[in-house]
Amino acid sequence: MSKLYDVVVLGAGPAGLAAGLYAGRSRLSTVIVEKGKDGGQIAITDEIENYPGQTVEGESGPSLIARMTEQAAKFGCDRVAATVEKVVLEGDVKKVITSKGEEICGKTIILATGAHSRPIGCKNEKEFIGRGVSYCATCDANFFEDFEVFVVGGGDSAVEEAMYLTKFARKVTIIHRRDELRAAKSIQEKAFKMNDNGNGKLHFMWDSVVEEVGSADGEDGLLNRMIVKNVKTGETTTVEADEEDGLFGVFGFIGTIPNTDVFKDTALEMDERGYIITDENMKTNIPGVYSAGDVRVKSLRQVVTAAADGAIAATQCEKYLGELE
Repeated sequence: MSKLYDVVVLGAGPAGLAAGLYAGRSRLSTVIVEKGKDGGQIAITDEIENYPGQTVEGESGPSLIARMTEQAAKFGCDRVAATVEKVVLEGDVKKVITSKGEEICGKTIILATGAHSRPIGCKNEKEFIGRGVSYCATCDANFFEDFEVFVVGGGDSAVEEAMYLTKFARKVTIIHRRDELRAAKSIQEKAFKMNDNGNGKLHFMWDSVVEEVGSADGEDGLLNRMIVKNVKTGETTTVEADEEDGLFGVFGFIGTIPNTDVFKDTALEMDERGYIITDENMKTNIPGVYSAGDVRVKSLRQVVTAAADGAIAATQCEKYLGELE
């Protein structure tokens, strides 16, 4: 059998890295498995200003995650870069099979796989990803320098990313299905200030949803046409890019979907949306299996709560292992 770790952590976002830090610091043999870049959704966040201990100016997501990664490494966490294909959660030994054919075994496991952006849900959306449709302002803002862009959503992420996009785009319009934003009041205040009674770079399209995106230039063209529906009146409006521009951007920020597909064939208890159910100690319904961060059922999904989850989960692993001795 391969090396038997005390703790296997799936995911290297704030929850997974905090778990690795706490487990490693407790002298537990620990491995963190991550298929992509460390940080999860935080890795594509331009600015974080509500994490305790930061300077008042805030910092970027990648900057914060880089320090978390260094901390986890300092305390001896092994790393495996691979996609998880299968997990075995029942029994005394938890097993993880990766896309590289590796079998990683642990006495305990922390599921910190996070969540990903929810699709906008409009016609032709998938076909135009990378040709005008995006879910990452930090990644793609540069492509829309001096162009017009639209942001779909009304929560914290949508409004924050819309404000970030004003640094690049000529005009940014938030499309929201309600007649008021859901973002925190402090964020709303910043947004309305940038709107400047309709004279600023940030604008709003209320009570509306995107029905369809497309291109006047054919199947392989760039996104330059969109149909928006008013949910109250049922009226539709066709939005077209300026002739000189030839394109515009549509960014979706309407919530997340948990990354739990790999757990669906296990006995792990999840809610109707696929989020993992835990108690306040991050314990799942399976002994030795814990969950942390955005992937679990919780009321607030923020960096600080994810890190706290990870710390609690690792501490509970230590306690569980102590009881086995």
